Amino acid sequence: MHKKIKMTSDNSSDEFYTKLRKRLKKTSDWPSLYLYKFIVPSSDQANLDKLISIFDNLGAVISTKKSSKGKYTSVSINVTLKSPDIVIEKYKQVGEEIENVISL
Repeated sequence: MHKKIKMTSDNSSDEFYTKLRKRLKKTSDWPSLYLYKFIVPSSDQANLDKLISIFDNLGAVISTKKSSKGKYTSVSINVTLKSPDIVIEKYKQVGEEIENVISL
């Protein structure tokens, strides 16, 4: 269900989000538990903290794991959301507020 996209304004196309919205509506009953996965450079603690803060007040279960060489940190976020629109809203927020993040 997750497609690897680099979160930049260039890749935040309406077409991608329209397809994602349709897929989410078709495959899940809402509200639903959704799993976000991101990768950020480990050297950029400020962006890692910002990413976590975007989901912090939603009752999300957040786990992080550094890569074997410690260069990157993967972030898994399990959170129950009310609709596909909120899922997409969070992806867009991450893309707008955080540089050098990859979504899986």
